[in-house]
Amino acid sequence: MTVKNDIAPQGTSRSDLRVSFEFFPPKTEKMEETMWRSIHRLAPLNPSFVSVTYGAGGSTRDRTHSSVTRIQGETGIPAAAHLTCVGHTKEEIEGIARNYWDEGIRSIVALRGDLPDAGDKYVPTPGGYPYAVDLVEGLKRIADFDISVSAYPETHPDAPNADFEIEYLKHKIDAGANRAITQFFFDNEVFLRFRDKCAAAGITAPIVPGILPVTNFGSLLKFADMCGASVPKRLHWRFEDLDEDPDTRRMVAFHEAISQVEGLMAEGVTDFHFYTLNRAELTYAICHALGIRGVAQAAA
Repeated sequence: MTVKNDIAPQGTSRSDLRVSFEFFPPKTEKMEETMWRSIHRLAPLNPSFVSVTYGAGGSTRDRTHSSVTRIQGETGIPAAAHLTCVGHTKEEIEGIARNYWDEGIRSIVALRGDLPDAGDKYVPTPGGYPYAVDLVEGLKRIADFDISVSAYPETHPDAPNADFEIEYLKHKIDAGANRAITQFFFDNEVFLRFRDKCAAAGITAPIVPGILPVTNFGSLLKFADMCGASVPKRLHWRFEDLDEDPDTRRMVAFHEAISQVEGLMAEGVTDFHFYTLNRAELTYAICHALGIRGVAQAAA
């Protein structure tokens, strides 16, 4: 990664910045073309890794696998496969993990996972790993994977309280996870308080903020409702009446994301994970404005 201009808000130098990007497996040929254009657009920025999600109940298993192996094979960037407890026995998960290791994939995002039917009460899969902490332990027994886990600054919807959230995150880190990536948030104070509480609990692994550039405000509200993330009133006001004005919407989204990232940089944050929603435009523009540069690469 080539970084121009080391001048940054007090706290973090731009030369210290590291970014990673998340994609989801495409469902159609058109969506696949969009995803690969986005990957090849962002790849020259030399991210720390690129992750690919796993559908509810493991529904995208094959597409996740093919996307992960192709990303790493074509770009040389470390690819991280999401892997969940839901819908798989231990033997199935161990087979998937061993195949990834044999294919040169060294990074896993280990998650409990979502149920196929939203709103259903979570019940561990018979014969499977009950929770993410068990999955982390199992993966570490198979091979020395680099493992990321999730963190919820505003508390997971199934967690009884905020203290439990932090205690459980510590268990996942102690089980062998290398870092935690947060659910998206829009109030930096929420993340900073969470980070302080994690440190006070003895969590020393990096807590990487998940950044979601807003491409569709209506969809954002649905995502936020499902994962328990709050959406500040300022965003409702700023994105009001922009559904049919994509140019202005992108400018507002760019401003919001840049302000959020630079505010976190001022507090010493160096790593950022961008939820791209398989689009490159906003994420690329944000990285460029932050001083992250790459070598030009021809589109596939």
